[in-house]
Amino acid sequence: MEDHVPLRVKRRGGPDFVVVSAQDWEREQETLYVLQNKSLMEQIERSLKTHREGTGYRPSPEELDALDRL
Repeated sequence: MEDHVPLRVKRRGGPDFVVVSAQDWEREQETLYVLQNKSLMEQIERSLKTHREGTGYRPSPEELDALDRL
């Protein structure tokens, strides 16, 4: 895994700006999309709740075997 470090550029005559890799920019945009999407956030919240409670969906052994073949 590459270590991407943002580069802050300070300018004398204008505001500073930051240079990031395209990969980091895309990841940040995806994160912002999820965080701003109320429906997705509610789905994540429900999934976390059922996981904590142990009441979520549990695949059968056959379903797990099918995933191994993908």
